[in-house]
Amino acid sequence: MARAGPVRGSSKALLLELKSLQEEPVEGFRVSLVEEADLYSWEVAIFGPPNTAYQGGYFKARLKFPMDYPYSPPGFRFITKMWHPNIYENGDVCISILHPPVDDPQSGELPSERWNPTQNVRTILLSVISLLNEPNTFSPANVDASVMYRKWKDSKGRDREYADIIRKQVQATKADADRDGVKVPTTLAEYCVKTKAPAPDEGSDLFYDDYYEEDDMEEDEDGDSCFEDEDDSGNEES
Repeated sequence: MARAGPVRGSSKALLLELKSLQEEPVEGFRVSLVEEADLYSWEVAIFGPPNTAYQGGYFKARLKFPMDYPYSPPGFRFITKMWHPNIYENGDVCISILHPPVDDPQSGELPSERWNPTQNVRTILLSVISLLNEPNTFSPANVDASVMYRKWKDSKGRDREYADIIRKQVQATKADADRDGVKVPTTLAEYCVKTKAPAPDEGSDLFYDDYYEEDDMEEDEDGDSCFEDEDDSGNEES
């Protein structure tokens, strides 16, 4: 009986987030339950943003929620093979927002950068997509990938080893996309399509919310972009 309260609370929170992601789609992601009866395990598909090294990629991951969510953060693990400074060999993502809200001066992270109950799945997904293209090389989970990324960036793309590995991994994801019957967006127009909220009985396909804040997402006259073109070399901001 001691666990009944938090379990009920976390189940309700997750159900509300799932409903929100259905009604307010997020561009660049697709989410679903791994099993219909289990609200605590989600499958995530991330589409590589256009104009980055990840363009055309279809990356699959799992979100595993604790029973006391949202007071503790979920775990985020890629099941697609990833070569990235902030992703461990087993696919676990190392990012401040997923670290427990404890005071750890040795980590170099501010308490405000860590998880808190105001965070949610949307903020996690947006943080992960940002991390893909803008690694934090100061505290890497994969040292070799971090060194390789720095060489690529410092050479302004002349050292191609890092970019070539990413390109090969993107190509390898096409088989998964074909097997899952998913059409991966490869242009800004496809990636940034303004999807309307589904009708109540339209199904459970979850297709994304806005990539940036609402103030930045107001439709312009041309409607041809949902975010500014960025230098795909990344930076150290996490």
